[in-house]
Amino acid sequence: MDDIRVYDDPDALAQAAAEYVVSLAAEAIGAREQFSLSLSGGSTPRALYTRLASAEVASRIAWGHVHVFWGDERCVPPDHRESNYRMAREALLDHIPLPEGHVHRIRGEIDPAQAAADYEQELLAFFHPPVSQTNLPQPRFDLLLLGMGDDGHTASLFPGTAALRERSRWVVENRVEKLGVWRITLTPVAINAAATVVFLVSGESKAATLHAVLKGPLQPDKYPAQLVHPANGDLIWMVDAAAAARL
Repeated sequence: MDDIRVYDDPDALAQAAAEYVVSLAAEAIGAREQFSLSLSGGSTPRALYTRLASAEVASRIAWGHVHVFWGDERCVPPDHRESNYRMAREALLDHIPLPEGHVHRIRGEIDPAQAAADYEQELLAFFHPPVSQTNLPQPRFDLLLLGMGDDGHTASLFPGTAALRERSRWVVENRVEKLGVWRITLTPVAINAAATVVFLVSGESKAATLHAVLKGPLQPDKYPAQLVHPANGDLIWMVDAAAAARL
């Protein structure tokens, strides 16, 4: 059964999501003295980051034990208005006592293939690969946040793109022809290795697609969000009433 949690409006969604982050962070830090969090771009996640940055919430997280990653990035410099890193920095990172070395950004300003390879190596280093490369560990994020576009894309896994069929790499450069751009994205391999994946979805414009993703036939090439099914973890959909209108 899908774990679908519906909230009255975007504010209630952001508040509930913030409380969930607080609880998971406390659990992970208590167990392993570390919490790995992968962020998403988009307006709905931004509302969550703003909430997390508030004094009321930020004071309840041991930020010195948190490591922050990203699920995808646009091929732009970190100060560009379209940068997912810049959005997260302005909404959250500039307002919390997170050690500089705990921020693991994707370098969208360099060659896309090199950026993808570099980020995969950073994940390999962080998640402690074994000496043998024949049985690589998975990047088991404690919490991986995702949004969903009106077209059913998530991270930078867009309909009909090559990254949807990746079966071994954790990070790839992905050409999105309809936008005429390259993106850097975690692959389904990496996403589905997370301990917990949370989709944050709000707005009436997402209602039809959300219904298709959750209630329609399996068409992952058309609706990439359907590829997300953690192999040994939890999948939670946190949505507002407008997005859930057709469920």
